[in-house]
Amino acid sequence: MPQFVPITQDGLADLLADRVRALPGRRLIAIDAADAAQPAAFARRAAERLRGTGRSAEVVSLHDYVRPASLRMEFGREDEYSYRTAWFDYDAVRREVVGALREQGRWLPALWDESADRSARAAVRAAPADLVLFLAGPMLLGRDLACDLTVRLDLSEAALRRRTPPDEHWTIPALLRYDRENPEIPTFSVRWDHPDRPALSRI
Repeated sequence: MPQFVPITQDGLADLLADRVRALPGRRLIAIDAADAAQPAAFARRAAERLRGTGRSAEVVSLHDYVRPASLRMEFGREDEYSYRTAWFDYDAVRREVVGALREQGRWLPALWDESADRSARAAVRAAPADLVLFLAGPMLLGRDLACDLTVRLDLSEAALRRRTPPDEHWTIPALLRYDRENPEIPTFSVRWDHPDRPALSRI
């Protein structure tokens, strides 16, 4: 059974910064969590912490890599299977973020504007030689994204239900099933029921 030790969000960001120091060059870190855990917010905090050490760091939100609404909602607006398999464009993430970063020294910060349901029209960016990209969003682990480090912000089912807005409760079965079936073990697993009092797993 894993044991958990208290940690602060800044402490977790510092832990990531320490690990990244041993990883020169361009790197990719996944912050995997349900939207209710606000993974992009923590990713921005960690990126800011890294910049304070002199390392280049940026954040990509998985919600900027959704598929068009016609594909996401082909089987209805609240289809659990679609949310797990068709909502986010993981192929595009592999192509425009992971592969582009590693093979071409560039990256695309956004592909699709979710609210406007149109191309984000974002410009490709050149990646500094020391860039650390944080990829933040739900259901990232187990997607063959070849990240250098992975962080899982875990919510219990009760916390997930409490922190998810009512109009998004239909996503909860998909998230719970993903949790049960995903085989990938993160580099860092963190209990996130109370974000002001997280706890780090020590296996």
